[in-house]
Amino acid sequence: MFKSGVGFLALFGLGWWLLATSALGGAARLIAVGAGCLVTVGLMLAAHRLLPASAGAPFPADRRRRRFNQINGLQWLVIIVIAVVCSRAGVPVLIPPLVALVVGLHFLPLAAVFGQPRLRVPAALLVAAGLAGAAVWLADGPDRAVRFTVGLISALCLWGTALWTVTGTASAARRGVTG
Repeated sequence: MFKSGVGFLALFGLGWWLLATSALGGAARLIAVGAGCLVTVGLMLAAHRLLPASAGAPFPADRRRRRFNQINGLQWLVIIVIAVVCSRAGVPVLIPPLVALVVGLHFLPLAAVFGQPRLRVPAALLVAAGLAGAAVWLADGPDRAVRFTVGLISALCLWGTALWTVTGTASAARRGVTG
């Protein structure tokens, strides 16, 4: 289910979607959560059915794996620091925008590690999501508007990248292109 990273993109997209839906109430929230779950499952099923078996190959146990682990370890460390500092400073509303910035920036070295320049697109969009959320906060927008803005943009970015991966990889596989 995690072929070519689609599972991770889909699940983290759902996490951001849940953040966005936390700004909603009642039936609207339930419907939105259900829709997000359907999108996530749909993307994972599409990856499973449409991507070639080679897209699900185990991660190589070489320098790339070590670099991947370093990048992700640093990302999670920075996220923890953000959560602690923002909570202690009394501005937990800034956690989602700052996390979106960090997650976006972590895609830049991953693009090099995987030789996938297209990962720069979600990098830019997630940074934009973080900046948009910060702008809402700076404009004295309510916390729910910050969560909705960051969550919606981030979810759509990650789901869009997952869809792009499925359609691009499946299309290339049908044409017999590898790499």
